[in-house]
Amino acid sequence: MYTERQRKVGRLIQKELSEIFRKEISNIYPGKMISVTTTRVSPDLGLAKSYLSIFPSTDNEEVIKHISKISGQLRYQLGKVVGKQLRIVPELAFFVDDSLDYIENIEKNLDN
Repeated sequence: MYTERQRKVGRLIQKELSEIFRKEISNIYPGKMISVTTTRVSPDLGLAKSYLSIFPSTDNEEVIKHISKISGQLRYQLGKVVGKQLRIVPELAFFVDDSLDYIENIEKNLDN
């Protein structure tokens, strides 16, 4: 069960990470669109789990590994933006949100 504070912090981090990805990741991965679909924050607000949707969905795991490696830099950039609103900028963990692939697979199976 998430508290209202966790939801608000999660939405704030999701919004700001989306902006960071829009500006920065396009230089690293040209031709890929990376969006933050949801962000969940731990009860102590020390860890933020962000689920990323990557299009096109080739080599998702490689992209997530690279983003996880630069999570410290992303946390620093996030801290510059939300530092006045949050006392502690949470650690960032990234996961693949494969719900679009799942929906595509269901639609493909229904068409057959």
